[in-house]
Amino acid sequence: GGGSGHLTGRAEFAPGTGPEELVYLEEGTLRLGSGPALRATRRYLWRREGALVAVDFGDGRPFHRFDAAAALPAARHDCAPDLYRVTYDFSAWPCWRSHWAVTGPRKDYTMISDYRPASAPGAAAPA
Repeated sequence: GGGSGHLTGRAEFAPGTGPEELVYLEEGTLRLGSGPALRATRRYLWRREGALVAVDFGDGRPFHRFDAAAALPAARHDCAPDLYRVTYDFSAWPCWRSHWAVTGPRKDYTMISDYRPASAPGAAAPA
């Protein structure tokens, strides 16, 4: 519908249960247009699978995989009837970006997320 939103919060990686697994947890405050502030949380499992990074939902279901050695790693997730495509940019690590393009009959949006250490200039305070 042409609306926009903004999420400010905190994201962190913590050790997972396996030697090459990280738990990714994000939490923050989401504002959609002029609507009320909403609490938002998300949990994923990131793990190395050879040259790939596998990203699973918090409950272990597969989400997507990307080539960590690619200049701009990209992946897709089919959630019929919609399609999620992501491109990661780790070129300024530890600052990084994800760019999601979601298309289909039920969803049509773009989401850009910028990540930087809490100690970096301009970093937002934890929500």
